[in-house]
Amino acid sequence: MFDGEPSRRAFLKAAVAAGGAAALSACLDKAPDEPVPAGTDDPSSLPNRQHAWNDACLTDEYGNVELPRHQILLYLNLDRDGPPTKADRQTTEDAFRVLDRAYERSHEGLIWSVGYSPRYFSRFDDPLPDSIDLPEPRALSPFETPEFDRQDALIHLASDRADVVLEAEQALTGEVDEANGIAVDADLSGVFSVGDRRTGFVGAGLPAKHQSDINGIPDGNPVPKESPLFMGFKAGFAKNQATEEYVTLAEGPFAGGTTKHVANVRQRLADWYDEEDQFHRIMKLFSPAHAEEELVDGIGANLGDDSGIDAMLDRIREDAEQFGHVGHAQKAARANRDTDGNVKLLRRHFESADDGIASLHFPSLQTGISEFEAVREAMNGTDLTDIPTIRQRVNNGILEYIFVKHRGNFLVPPREIRSLPTTAGTAPMPDA
Repeated sequence: MFDGEPSRRAFLKAAVAAGGAAALSACLDKAPDEPVPAGTDDPSSLPNRQHAWNDACLTDEYGNVELPRHQILLYLNLDRDGPPTKADRQTTEDAFRVLDRAYERSHEGLIWSVGYSPRYFSRFDDPLPDSIDLPEPRALSPFETPEFDRQDALIHLASDRADVVLEAEQALTGEVDEANGIAVDADLSGVFSVGDRRTGFVGAGLPAKHQSDINGIPDGNPVPKESPLFMGFKAGFAKNQATEEYVTLAEGPFAGGTTKHVANVRQRLADWYDEEDQFHRIMKLFSPAHAEEELVDGIGANLGDDSGIDAMLDRIREDAEQFGHVGHAQKAARANRDTDGNVKLLRRHFESADDGIASLHFPSLQTGISEFEAVREAMNGTDLTDIPTIRQRVNNGILEYIFVKHRGNFLVPPREIRSLPTTAGTAPMPDA
C-alpha cells in the first residue's frame, strides 16, 4: 500500500494540504516504485458521466465503494467579464485532455470532475432551462451562517496517490511541464484563477493518524484506528446511497450530468468523545434503536452494506419521546427516499485538516439541489423540538458537534460539454 506506514501517511496528508512544487517534489521522493498507470488518447473510451466514479474505485468485502484516499477541491474564477470565448473553451478542453492522457481513470491513477456554479451560468443572456434545479447556495438551517462558494467552477481531484493529485493540480495551473510523462501543452492559468483550494483524506487509519495534530479532536487519541472518519464510524453503506444512474439527469441539454452540493463542515468533537459513551454516540449518529438493540459493533463494519436505518423511520417520534434523543441518520433518511424507496442522494464525503482544524467536506450528488435541501431540512429536526428533551442542537442527532462554514452548488455537465458549457448545453470550439 502506497501510504501504509503511519509516518508516511501523516507526511502525505500534510503534503497534499500544503500543495506547491516543494510538496510535490517531496511526495515524488516518497512515491512507490510502481508507475502511475497512464491514461488514454481516446476520449470516447471514457464514460460520458463525469460523476461515474464507482467503477474506478475500490470496494470493500460488502460492495461498499471506498473513495480515493487523497482529494483536492479547486474553486476557480473565470478571468473575464461576461461569457467565455471559444478560445477559452479550447484551452480548457486541451488542459483537461492532458489529465485524460496522463492518468488512468482509476483509484491508482486519477478520478476527477468539473462543475459550474449558478454565477457562472448567469454570465449568459439566456438562463438555464427550467428543468435544471441549480439555485444560488443559501443557509439551510436557522442556526448556520456559512460563507457561500460562488466561484465559477469547481474541479474535484481524487487518487489513492498523493503525488498524483498534487501533480494533476499543478498541471492544471501551469506549474509543471510534464504530468506522468505527458507534456503539459495547455493549462488553465490563462483562463481561470484559483479562488480557493481545499484538501482532504478518507480511509481507515488516516483520521486516527492525524487526530493529535488538529483542533477539534480532544486529547487522548479517541478516534479508532480503523475508522475512515473522525467521528469514529463507517459511512457510505451501498444500500443507503443513491446509484449513479439515479442521480443522473435523464433529459434535456445536460442529460448525463448531475448537480453537486458541497458543504464544508467544522467538527468540534471534544464533547462527542469526552462526554458521550459509545452507546450514546450510536444513538445520536444512527438511531436510539441501533443502540438499544446493539446493532453496531465498533465502527459499524458489521452492518455490511446497509445501515438498517430504513427500519427506524416510522418510529422516529416514538423513539424521541421514549429515549430523549433522535438519530442523525434516522432524521435525514426521512427525506432521502422516493415513493418507491430509492435513495435520492449520492454522498461522497471526506475529512480535512486544512488550517489545522478537524472538518468534513461533504459533496452530494442529486438530480436537483432542492433534493439535497429537503434532506438537510429533515436533518435539522426542527419538527421534533416540541418534544421537551429535543432542542434545536441538543439531543438532536449530531448537530451539537458540526458547524457549516461553506456551501456551494454546481452543475456537473456530461463529459462532452465539460469545458465551459453554455446554458443551452453546448460548448462550441473554434473552427479548425
